[in-house]
Amino acid sequence: MRVIKTLSALVLLATSFMMSPAFAADVFMKTGAPTSQPIGHYDFCQRLPRECNIRSSSIEPITLTQQTWDMILSVNHSVNSRIRPDTDMNIYGKEEYWAYPVTAGDCEDYALEKRRELHKRGLPLSSLLITVVRKPDGEGHAVLTVRTDRGDFILDNLRNVVLNWRNSGYTYLKRQSSYHTGRWVTIVPSDNIVVGSVKARK
Repeated sequence: MRVIKTLSALVLLATSFMMSPAFAADVFMKTGAPTSQPIGHYDFCQRLPRECNIRSSSIEPITLTQQTWDMILSVNHSVNSRIRPDTDMNIYGKEEYWAYPVTAGDCEDYALEKRRELHKRGLPLSSLLITVVRKPDGEGHAVLTVRTDRGDFILDNLRNVVLNWRNSGYTYLKRQSSYHTGRWVTIVPSDNIVVGSVKARK
């Protein structure tokens, strides 16, 4: 535990250096126009409409203190350890079924659970955004982006380390809007990648 805390302090210290003017633009995602909702999230919203109608009055990123950083690391590790990876087909008998996991789940289920846990601990939903990416092998993937005043950080079920989005090795496609939990926006720059989605709601 002492080693983990020491490493977390060093990582947080390193992020403060990234916030110099030369690096500031790169540590934050730049979002673009409204875009299509992933089909799995659309279905999730149909089942749980209250989850997807929350509007944020403020979209300022959270202030990243050492205590908040330790909490982010703890939740990422705890959910990764507690939930067993499995496919939607094996768990629910269908593809692209987004849900809060109980004992098993796939990537978007991990992201949903981490979002819920961090929100319970006081972080605003406007800074906890499910994000669709493409892995280096071309496979689609979902992670949780945590927006902070020191950059956008990625909570991933494939690793326990929490990295700035630029250091994850992924191609970023879209993420939830900070203003509205049921809306999605593009991430700039992005490729014209075809993913399972439904038409964006106005």
